[in-house]
Amino acid sequence: MTSNINLFTPVQLGPYTLPNRMVMAPMTRLRAIDNVPNSLMATYYAQRATAGLIVTECTMVSPLSLGYVNCPGIYSEEQVAGWRQVTDAVHEKGGRIFLQLWHSGRVSHPSLLDGELPVAPSAIAASGTLHTPIGKVAMETPRALETNEIPEIVEQFRKGAENALAAGFDGVELHGAFGYLIDQFVQDCTNQRTDKYGGSIENRARFMLEVVQAVASVWGANRVGIKLSPSNTYYGMGDSNPQETFGYAINALNPFGLAYLHLMEPDKVDLASGDVMNPVTPYYRKIYRGNLISNGGYDHLKGDSILKNSGADLVSFGKLFIANPDLPKRFELNASLNAPNPKTFYAPDEKGYTDYPFLAVQPTKS
Repeated sequence: MTSNINLFTPVQLGPYTLPNRMVMAPMTRLRAIDNVPNSLMATYYAQRATAGLIVTECTMVSPLSLGYVNCPGIYSEEQVAGWRQVTDAVHEKGGRIFLQLWHSGRVSHPSLLDGELPVAPSAIAASGTLHTPIGKVAMETPRALETNEIPEIVEQFRKGAENALAAGFDGVELHGAFGYLIDQFVQDCTNQRTDKYGGSIENRARFMLEVVQAVASVWGANRVGIKLSPSNTYYGMGDSNPQETFGYAINALNPFGLAYLHLMEPDKVDLASGDVMNPVTPYYRKIYRGNLISNGGYDHLKGDSILKNSGADLVSFGKLFIANPDLPKRFELNASLNAPNPKTFYAPDEKGYTDYPFLAVQPTKS
């Protein structure tokens, strides 16, 4: 079924009417010195306020959820005040911004956690390496969470949602993708528990649903989104039956009436394995009944196409928003695009962050 909808068609997202369907995807940028958001970050996000919706980079809900140096948090008064600078700057430009709540789980290292082991559903190490205060290191085997510890982490997400409200955000997104803690509970390669949080699909989805419920109790479900990546294999992720696992999980989200479900298509690394769903969005579009955001290599033409064919309701863009703070205007005018520089994605300063040029202002005719 085709429609006249395109990237510039307004859309209702929970209580908000967004002026366009272009979402700035959450992207790790590592500019939060000592894990506190700052004025440089406020400038960065405000520059991109013409997106229909901005979703922030992953933001840790506790000190022990840290996975990268200089990631922002949302568990201290100082961090709340730092994020308030960001939300004020975005709102002054007329934008909407959601905070992405995150726990890294096993994707961490004791050198990031004051010597403590990372926690996870099961004591199974992630694959790959991390950049840490002591250099690039291999992942260590995490500590399996005790059953009675899990409600404490659910509460950390709830408190993070409460702090996000105090910081002036318009809503929150739960990071359930890319092999972090929520994803680790859902997929059976990382969850080999025998308690009520492991084994069956229903049990493996329990933690995710408890977190959704807790966060929705703060915000109302219609200002909460969740991001999932059924086909991404980051950090050694995988499931024996991803269609069934994520089909159950996504169907279980339907009764909440969330603001949206944000789905990731597989990246080139995943495609090389040859054993992932590709594409993801059309399969779960048939299951999920609310707003669906699709992400994965979209440009202007591909974005318009999936909307026209009712394959998604919104489209999120990552690297294109890094390099083009005025991406909606460039798409509207079919203007040329700045190319992103991967060497500065995680740099500590404004280079490759707030210095990408806007379109030149055209002189007005007299």
